[in-house]
Amino acid sequence: MPFKKLIEPLKEALSRKGFETPLPFQKQILSKIKGGANVFGIAPEGAGKTTALILSVIQKLKGEAIDDAPRALIFVKDKKAALDLALEFNAYTRGTDLRVYCAYDEHNIELQREEIYLGTDIVIATPKRLNKIFYLNGIHLGQLKICIVEDAEFLFKGRIFGEISRTPESIEKCQYVVLSTKYDTRFERWRETFMNNSQIVKLSI
Repeated sequence: MPFKKLIEPLKEALSRKGFETPLPFQKQILSKIKGGANVFGIAPEGAGKTTALILSVIQKLKGEAIDDAPRALIFVKDKKAALDLALEFNAYTRGTDLRVYCAYDEHNIELQREEIYLGTDIVIATPKRLNKIFYLNGIHLGQLKICIVEDAEFLFKGRIFGEISRTPESIEKCQYVVLSTKYDTRFERWRETFMNNSQIVKLSI
């Protein structure tokens, strides 16, 4: 998906940032995500994974806010990662009415439930907090179109892999994207369950 095939607000954002053509990794993975495939994107730092994530989500949602339930869910490792990614999103959502919300452990959970209930399109969340909100009936995942794990190396610390693995049980149909600097053999569990027929896009150093 070359940059010229993106919606106008994204092309304008890329122009402001001085990005004229996609990086090699972006060129490979953007077209796969646009096609609806489940994808493992494996590439080193600096390959453009985060920008590809943002472009894919906004493009998939057509830059439009619809109803109240989120249509994109992005898992990150901690509060800082959530806030940093939300800030990156803000640079690309100008000209759209998309609503981005961060849910992380250091915030009042009742307030988070109320704020999510008011309506959001994109939720950036830590796994533990997302699951707590879900089990309190504070978030509806039935409208999700895409679920992403950013910088997935954090999954294998503690019980986080299990926290995220439970989420697809509550989603009927969704596209999954996992971004990481390396492919871990434990991902095979996902390929055998909810990430069936997934593709691996890998850019070597």
